[in-house]
Amino acid sequence: MAGLIPFNRRSYNVLPRTGTGFEDFRNMLDDFFSDGLVPSRNLLRDTFKLDIVEKENEYLVEAEMPGVKKDEIDLNIDDETLCISINRIEESNNDGKNFIHRERRASSMCRRVRLNDAKLDEITAKLDDGVLTVTIPKDVKKASFRKIDID
Repeated sequence: MAGLIPFNRRSYNVLPRTGTGFEDFRNMLDDFFSDGLVPSRNLLRDTFKLDIVEKENEYLVEAEMPGVKKDEIDLNIDDETLCISINRIEESNNDGKNFIHRERRASSMCRRVRLNDAKLDEITAKLDDGVLTVTIPKDVKKASFRKIDID
């Protein structure tokens, strides 16, 4: 069973090449049976796209999360830091079949954004067609800069 799907010899070959002529063929087979997944982590795949727009009275945060359900998203704000995190466990239930190989995928992603002058009690969020939209009103504060005349 351990030899059913061999490791990609191109990635794990630490010994010098023997020159048998079958290296590319073996690597092609290994890539075919690896389910098309790249073994290394990729930052573009491991996170979600996040757009932040600052308007006069509010911040608008849009996060693209295709295929993510509402109950898989944890959204909170601590002081002025917005945290959007996703915890997903993908499983395929094919009971009654005689599996030789079966895989599950679990992923966790988190993005944090610091937003100045956020009104914590008036934040709204909506998930629609894979896009999470968070509207954060700004707290109007008095200007902290003032010109002082000298006598």
